[in-house]
Amino acid sequence: MFSAKTEYGLVALVELAAAYASGERLQTGEICGRHGMPERYLEQMLTALRKGGFLVSVRGPRGGYQLTRSPDQITVAEVEDCLERDARSDREDRSRTVEFRVLEGVAQRAQQARRAVLEATTLAHLLLERDSLRQPSPMFYI
Repeated sequence: MFSAKTEYGLVALVELAAAYASGERLQTGEICGRHGMPERYLEQMLTALRKGGFLVSVRGPRGGYQLTRSPDQITVAEVEDCLERDARSDREDRSRTVEFRVLEGVAQRAQQARRAVLEATTLAHLLLERDSLRQPSPMFYI
């Protein structure tokens, strides 16, 4: 599961990935209009992604955002790391019982498996999945 911050950022990046080959720039309002996102909130995500080196922005009427790298070179793990950088905080290491340590081990293994999936998934993969879901279902007439 992703935080709202990461979800909005990834949705915007999938849109930008679709525009990457043509060199088109997308504006925040355009992306928000397609997905019903609050524009101010998305601007914060895009600013963080720009500072993280994923995007360039151009001001002006023909301005907008573009990816700095090909969609097949940007992983979901990288994006999440960039957007969640400030949100991460380690729990206090109290004197925990063995049961808590067992649960911590399970949580760590689950996190490692999740991380492996995110590191193997690029924006290009997300774009392919999006496009396959957009394909109209074949209709069969009897």
